[in-house]
Amino acid sequence: MSSTAPSPSTAAGPAFTSEQAAAAPDPYMPGHGTNAYRVSRYELDLDYKLSSNRLSGRAVLHAVTQYPTAALVLDLAGLRATKIQLSGRRVRKFSQRAEQLVIIPDSPLPAGEDFTLDIRYEGSPAPRRGLWGEVGWEELTDGVLVAGQPNGAASWFPCNDHPGDKASYRISVTTDANYRAVCNGALISHSSRASRETWVYEQAEPMSTYLATVQIGRYELLTIAGPPMEGRVPQFAAVPATLADTARLGLARQPEMMRTFTNCFGPYPFPEYTAVITEDELEIPLEAQTLSIFGRNHLDQAWESQRLIAHELAHQWFGNSLTAASWSDIWLHEGFACYAEWIWSEEAGVLPVAQRAAAAWRKLASGRQDITIGDPGPELMFDDRVYKRGALALHALRLQCGDLAFFALLQDWTAANRHGSVSTAGFILAVDRTTGLDSEALLHPWLHETALPPLPVRR
Repeated sequence: MSSTAPSPSTAAGPAFTSEQAAAAPDPYMPGHGTNAYRVSRYELDLDYKLSSNRLSGRAVLHAVTQYPTAALVLDLAGLRATKIQLSGRRVRKFSQRAEQLVIIPDSPLPAGEDFTLDIRYEGSPAPRRGLWGEVGWEELTDGVLVAGQPNGAASWFPCNDHPGDKASYRISVTTDANYRAVCNGALISHSSRASRETWVYEQAEPMSTYLATVQIGRYELLTIAGPPMEGRVPQFAAVPATLADTARLGLARQPEMMRTFTNCFGPYPFPEYTAVITEDELEIPLEAQTLSIFGRNHLDQAWESQRLIAHELAHQWFGNSLTAASWSDIWLHEGFACYAEWIWSEEAGVLPVAQRAAAAWRKLASGRQDITIGDPGPELMFDDRVYKRGALALHALRLQCGDLAFFALLQDWTAANRHGSVSTAGFILAVDRTTGLDSEALLHPWLHETALPPLPVRR
């Protein structure tokens, strides 16, 4: 947002009650997600009627228990489960309370048990309201937008809504004719029947639930950068026909951004990239895995729009391929994406990184200093200070170790953790290993103290 960790061991150990196992492991999202099981794959079949905002869905989850459990708890908000099968057998006992679907197997499941859940559900999807406004499934003037960060996935499918539980996806969307559905991954089939069209996507690389998305609109698909050639990544734009020329102009430098970030961060982590442009104006752009969503108001040539395009692209490395295992480490997404903006600013000949850093530092110095960005708390996890101070922490690190070591570090970091989960502690270890610096001493004031450190300057 602009602003696969190793499975827990199933070896014998302390006994866990089902209540302990079902507890949300991330304190930023109480009541969301569970560590009782891990999902390896979601298969979603959605039938959606635009005029009535009516969704009929089928979700098949392939998962394995991590602890013995007598209940399987999923996140599902505002939609009603109608029929459930557990590993091919009909479930007789299930209930919905608050925003959770609780499934009671005939007998408790042991640790290490592979299982499938086949869930039929229906309703009129709506965004969830919380600390960060409305997130999830949202109706546009003429279509649908899904922005799941941080806990909106449950507004449209039953899931284990925790950032550290990454899975592959197949998403099939059947909707009105003359509308295009755009989802994560590669389009593998498209078919028409009567007044309905079905779009099927495969997201092979592991993905956190909040990054799963469905976009529906009267979109045509433009090519921004063609088939792979000398490392080129195919890039597309799904855009209303009336905005096609505006989109081509607004995204004209995105292929250069892609080359710049590939040189700095390592290979682009997915087969292709799509920008979705809505007819509606949006307050902020939004990232999802393999694609980003922009409003029509984000497509001019001014720096404010271009930095947002760069920011969302950078999230494909930092946030999507490398996803924080806990929301407390959100700076690993936003600080890195903000620093990518500054890198692009210098590459594009707008302003050098040093000037961007100095401007950000002055703004931070003039405001309140009451946040620790290494654990900002749920209310402040998307505060602009997490973005800017996180970027400054990276700038301080770069100046300390030099450009060659800094970008080698970032490339090693993205390669070692490709499609996995990451933490601040893991990043500090990576810095120590790659650069030989005492990174804890260097980064601790930026991440874990409220007082703003001095502006980093080149030695």
